[in-house]
Amino acid sequence: MTSEVLVVGAGPVGLTAAHELARRGLRVRIVDAAPGPARTSRAVAVHPRTLETFDQMGVVEPVLEQGRRNRAFTMFARGRRLLRLDADYSSMPTRYPYTVIIEQTRTESALRAAVARLGVTVEWGVRLTALEQDRDGVGARLEHADGTVEEYRVPWLVGCDGGHSTVRGQLRLPLIGESSETWELADAPVTTDLPPDTIYWAHTGQQALMMVPYSREGHWRLLDTAPARPGADPRPAAVRFGEKLTAGLGREVRVGEPRWTSVFTFQQRMVPRMHDGRVLVAGDAAHVHSPASGQGMNTGVQEAYNLAWKLAMVARGQAGRELLSTYSEERVPIGRALLGSTRKATFLVQFKNTLAAVMLPVVLAAVRNAAPLRRAVQRKVLGGMSGLRIGYPESSLTTVTSAASGALPPGTRAAAATGAEPGHHALRAELRDVRWSLLVAAGGSPEARQVARAATAHAAWLSVRTVGGPRSSPGPLVDQGGRLLRTLGLAPGGWLLIRPDGYVAAGGESLTGTALDRALAPLGHTVPRPGPASVVSPAVPGTAATAVRAAGVRR
Repeated sequence: MTSEVLVVGAGPVGLTAAHELARRGLRVRIVDAAPGPARTSRAVAVHPRTLETFDQMGVVEPVLEQGRRNRAFTMFARGRRLLRLDADYSSMPTRYPYTVIIEQTRTESALRAAVARLGVTVEWGVRLTALEQDRDGVGARLEHADGTVEEYRVPWLVGCDGGHSTVRGQLRLPLIGESSETWELADAPVTTDLPPDTIYWAHTGQQALMMVPYSREGHWRLLDTAPARPGADPRPAAVRFGEKLTAGLGREVRVGEPRWTSVFTFQQRMVPRMHDGRVLVAGDAAHVHSPASGQGMNTGVQEAYNLAWKLAMVARGQAGRELLSTYSEERVPIGRALLGSTRKATFLVQFKNTLAAVMLPVVLAAVRNAAPLRRAVQRKVLGGMSGLRIGYPESSLTTVTSAASGALPPGTRAAAATGAEPGHHALRAELRDVRWSLLVAAGGSPEARQVARAATAHAAWLSVRTVGGPRSSPGPLVDQGGRLLRTLGLAPGGWLLIRPDGYVAAGGESLTGTALDRALAPLGHTVPRPGPASVVSPAVPGTAATAVRAAGVRR
């Protein structure tokens, strides 16, 4: 075995998995059956939570530079403007209060460059045709473009090979759900007097279309929710799109020759589990659904990040194999909820019902004229699309504690503690660390300080930071004026334990060895407990309680 993980599929999900595994020190091999990078883009929206994840990965800047920031959704019907919904993230604090519109090809290019900086190169034209696994590893049959067949064995395999996943088929994981509608996509130059500062939805009276502005001036992603049957309308796609958009928007819209078009029938299906022995699946290999809310790539990236830190800890002996079971535990319910939300989004985007089309102006007029209702709708829509409200409060990795009122609740995003002060910048830098983070507010009891110092024995997988403390404190984290502590809701001695993916796992008003040991217990450490403090090594995993006892801290 020359690699520790074989990643199958080099789309955005596979590249995210490869990047995060390599960033954590694992040897990664990534293969893809395609002859080279994709030249067309299915996904075009990168939502706020994914931007936070890209920030943690260190790859957000090229995405921001090459994309267009969108903060609005505007609706037209039969030539009349009905409603503009502007982004309102006041109830979901984030450093990225917008969606970035960017071609998937550009997102993948940024991720490939990041993976290459870690020494991993995509192997194109290499197809997985079969796999077998046993207790110790996975045997993969790889067919190369020149016809040669390679029998390759690896400890772990991650399947990110899309909706027609070979990995999923080899595991005999069923896709549960239903078939759905046929839509048409096109990327084309568009001449219109509409400003490119919003996504547009337009209803002709019979069907709906969408226009999404790219960063390249005059170029748009177009979506037709009811394309003509093959042969029913022989006119070019540009003519058909232009005519329908003109009818819906009430102004002349000229569509140029599309760079590409695609007519496809999407499905709404998912697997019942995402982990089988030494094989894991993510992205479209685990669920396929409507593109109505732009969730596919974003969800896949979140999954890849979730599985990567867990798999890395298990592969490096820092956690027990049971940690991998939390991948399915946490992500399958999100996938199930996603099917429901995209089903609703699909219905709303299509709006095929004639009576509904007649009632639409009446309903949206009420939303437009009632400010509280409009704000509620904006937050509801954004909350579902942004990913910012996704959390893991019911996860077995989340410990319910007696945290102080106002503290970030366990299971929520630590990135919700956003701001422009030095302490907030320091927290963002901390979240880019590949390890767990233990944040302890300065000024606590002597026991809390001792526990924090003892926990530094696990520096290989746990970063211990004292917020607002003196330089002599463990891992001092600057917090001028205590602004970060107020945002985190921590009083002196309070603490938060943050997972490598940026979600709060536990917290409390006062750090004790018992509390920290309980919070870290789900990692399932199996390494024998060390003896005296002098033999505790940062590279040797153990429980927090072990380190506390070794340091002589009373329980």
